[in-house]
Amino acid sequence: MAKPKLGVFKFASCDGCQLSLLDCEDELLAVADAVHIAFFPEASREYIEGPYDLTLVEGSITTPHDLEAIKKIRADSKFLVTIGACATAGGIQALRNWKDVTEFTSYVYAHPEYISTLETSTPVSDHIPVDFELRGCPINKWQLVELVNALLHARKPNIPTYSVCVECKRRGTSCVMVAQGIPCLGPVTQAGCDAICPAYDRGCYGCFGPMESPNVTALAEWWRSVGVDDRTLVNALRGFNAYAEPFREASDVYAQQA
Repeated sequence: MAKPKLGVFKFASCDGCQLSLLDCEDELLAVADAVHIAFFPEASREYIEGPYDLTLVEGSITTPHDLEAIKKIRADSKFLVTIGACATAGGIQALRNWKDVTEFTSYVYAHPEYISTLETSTPVSDHIPVDFELRGCPINKWQLVELVNALLHARKPNIPTYSVCVECKRRGTSCVMVAQGIPCLGPVTQAGCDAICPAYDRGCYGCFGPMESPNVTALAEWWRSVGVDDRTLVNALRGFNAYAEPFREASDVYAQQA
């Protein structure tokens, strides 16, 4: 019986999420034994055209070429998963969505007329149907292994949608908001990092994007109650997952008040 074909593609990103798969080490060998890695430039020179049984896509859509390419990849994919903040929420480069891209290119490039780019950096799901989104900047490698394993066995991936606060409680970390008054995005951020920042007395930076049904407004009002100004609040929401809808909508509201 032929092994399922795996394709891994990259758009505008830093490659960190693909490296998370390579960082799996022993688990990667098991994955490689279970699937045929047909296209994965980060790991292999082999290039086998689709269709692919499972496609992993890293990076946001930022150019007309990206837009055409992702449509073809979707057509060649039985099951398509976006991995990382860039692919699922536009990435840090989505900060340009609130600015004039033409102005940026005029500053950076000697001949900006040669630059072909879209006005915005957007999630893959803005352009094609996506079967599953794996959050994180970068993604959690164990979640990636769980995802691949689940798809190989035709079951739903066991990926949490609750907040980082649950992870804090599991590792016995005192709430930095309650105990120290430190602004933290943990209550509205999806779990996946094992709450590493609060464990070192720092607030969560929102690397895994919005959790299921986040109440961003309630958290923002708490931040304001402890003296955080609106500009600082907007900057916090406009981080790795700036263009994720709950963060984007809330940041737009507070940006008007800043």
